[in-house]
Amino acid sequence: MNSIIVDDEPLAREAIEMLIEKTSSLVLLGSFNSALTASKFMLDNSVDLVFLDIQMPGINGIEFAKTIPQTTFVIFTTAFSEFALESYEVDAVDYLIKPIKLERFQKAVDKTEVYLKLLQKENTRPNIGQITDDYFFIKADRKIIKIYFNDLLFIEGLKDYVVMHTENQKVITAMNIKTIHEQLPKKMFVRVSKSFIINAKKIDSVDNNTVNIGKNEIPIGNIYRDFFFDEFVTKKILSR
Repeated sequence: MNSIIVDDEPLAREAIEMLIEKTSSLVLLGSFNSALTASKFMLDNSVDLVFLDIQMPGINGIEFAKTIPQTTFVIFTTAFSEFALESYEVDAVDYLIKPIKLERFQKAVDKTEVYLKLLQKENTRPNIGQITDDYFFIKADRKIIKIYFNDLLFIEGLKDYVVMHTENQKVITAMNIKTIHEQLPKKMFVRVSKSFIINAKKIDSVDNNTVNIGKNEIPIGNIYRDFFFDEFVTKKILSR
């Protein structure tokens, strides 16, 4: 994957460069100290992945991410954890806290590579098929794929696509996350942030900011929090 680094701190850029050198799936095309210089580079070069700092002079990382082409993925790299939820609101693939460990870095890159390969297989703009009592069909990867509601863990919005995470596979299709949410059973599926719809039956645990489904930590957005807890958590808590 062709990648670039955007970070105003020279030492931070060097640290990410070292991580990229140790990751065989990545090719580093350039390293930039501002969003402006990176943006100019991307006008003439094909970039698959941007490692992007958030707090930078001028245009910050969140603002820059909103301008990045739909075909380019973003992994935020920052020293501050408080921006994590906001990063998913701009469809970031992952959020890495500095100093970044190699294992965590490569996990984020592997996730991006899976999404990129799925995206490259998508040549048409499919729609969700007819929904029955316990499954639906989705057009993806030149096929019509049957997905059972009970197998669906959560749905992740990724720019103009959604990624359906099931028990055994990931299915990507060109669709707005709002569109698919409107067609799913409301008693089973709930939107918890701009980028995530979850299967309430698959919840393992929750706290004020996160839903845990298996090994997946899914952020809860501020505007969705009250409805989610009122309708899917609080009513289910056993009284003492």
